[in-house]
Amino acid sequence: MKKQTWILAFFVALGADVAGIQTGNETLQLISKPLILPLLAVYFLTGTGAVSSPLKKWILAALFFSWGGDVLLMFQDKNDLYFLLGLSSFLLAHIFYILFFHRVRISENIKSNPWYLLLVVLYYLALISWLSPYLGEMKLPVRIYGVVISTMFMMALHMPGLRKKSAGVWMLAGACFFVLSDSLLAVNKFYRSFEAAGIGVMLTYGLAQLFIVKGAIEYLRGQQHSSL
Repeated sequence: MKKQTWILAFFVALGADVAGIQTGNETLQLISKPLILPLLAVYFLTGTGAVSSPLKKWILAALFFSWGGDVLLMFQDKNDLYFLLGLSSFLLAHIFYILFFHRVRISENIKSNPWYLLLVVLYYLALISWLSPYLGEMKLPVRIYGVVISTMFMMALHMPGLRKKSAGVWMLAGACFFVLSDSLLAVNKFYRSFEAAGIGVMLTYGLAQLFIVKGAIEYLRGQQHSSL
């Protein structure tokens, strides 16, 4: 099957999950949400089928642990342990994205920019300072997770420096949506719930994963062509 078919299937699954959230249909969510990341993984594999690169494993590992986080968070209302496990799974996913971005940055000889670190630190400190009084027993796990996703974001800020600039822009856009999605989730869960939070979190999360994967496909295919 062509990769366009898989991306269409991805959007159908994402749309079904959003519809399930909007209508409160838990059955639809239970069916659709676990399909989103596997479909995106197949899209990635289809798009990079002819590419032989050790970097592919980092994206696949990130998608696998993201899928684990998706599944675990579906049951967070039953027990807070599921939220902690889901958070841990996403933490691992971000570590693999960090490894991918780092290897790409080194390969492309992109110099580290300290201003990116300052920007990310300021955002992290502002958000954590605001949320800390409401985190309770989750204060340490959320802070650790925040450091990891902030590191992922900082690494992604370097990606537009790639020779294949469009690939880097896609990956940075994905990282931005990831930070936005997790920020919305944290505010909704710990500070104050707000209408349409679930839809906002899921849409930004779906776009985050898609954009990172699309950028990775463009980059890896570009590397393959340049080596021929």
